[in-house]
Amino acid sequence: MSYSKSSVSTASVITDFKEITKMGLSLSVVFSSIAGYLLGAETISLTTLILLAFGGYFMVGASNAYNQIIERDLDALMDRTKNRPIPAARMSVNTAFIIATTFTILGIITLYIINPKTAMYAAISIFLYTSVYTPLKTKTSLSVFVGALPGAIPFMLGWVAARNSFGIEAGTLFAIQFFWQFPHFWSIGWFLHEDYKKGGFHMLPTGNPDKGTAVQIIMYSVWTIIVSIIPVFGFTGELKLSIVGAILVFILGLVMLVYAVRLFKERSIKAAKQLMLSSVFYITLLQIIYVVDKFLK
Repeated sequence: MSYSKSSVSTASVITDFKEITKMGLSLSVVFSSIAGYLLGAETISLTTLILLAFGGYFMVGASNAYNQIIERDLDALMDRTKNRPIPAARMSVNTAFIIATTFTILGIITLYIINPKTAMYAAISIFLYTSVYTPLKTKTSLSVFVGALPGAIPFMLGWVAARNSFGIEAGTLFAIQFFWQFPHFWSIGWFLHEDYKKGGFHMLPTGNPDKGTAVQIIMYSVWTIIVSIIPVFGFTGELKLSIVGAILVFILGLVMLVYAVRLFKERSIKAAKQLMLSSVFYITLLQIIYVVDKFLK
């Protein structure tokens, strides 16, 4: 009997650890960083890849843990978050803080081993996410703009890890992920609008899931598509994209844009969810296309 209890508690500890560091989100960020590294690397170093993967996970995990410590009382009010480890009282604030600080230190050390610039940008990302974006969420919808800054760093971070410099290439990767976040997060803000209201969060640009918000989603989807195909024109330094690659990315963008227009027409939760899913497919496939495109040349 004691064996089953301990195995259950071990399983719940692992589950809580996954939740406090938001493992799914953290792994998607690591994927972005690795894609950026593969684009920037002249010769691929397995050691750097491993350091980047672990360092990236530590940094995002730390940001998510700090976020859940700060928002624990608001999380308890929302259906989406009330079962998180801290509001559900399965994890103490002290434990979460130990995880967050340990991850911050490990993340900065791990990324510093790659090069100091990578560690610096990751540290800026944690600071912006926890100290600026998180407190602003209950005050203004402009928080999404602030949150898009740390959110755009991972793709660029991989390039910086590979080249130890920030130039037009890393800037372009940053811009792609920056603009992409608006249709992505506003679609989430749309279908979770009622739940976010319970926590007092302002996530939509007009404050409501209305025509004005839908127009801005379309506008930022268009910007995302434009920025995503810029490397085909040859003025983004060593970040290049073939015509075939650009066409594939453009088609992907059109699919996302179709869902954005559908949201404008229907203004429904279903349409918002479809747009969110299409935006996830967009950024994932874009990164794969960019990397494959580089190695097929």
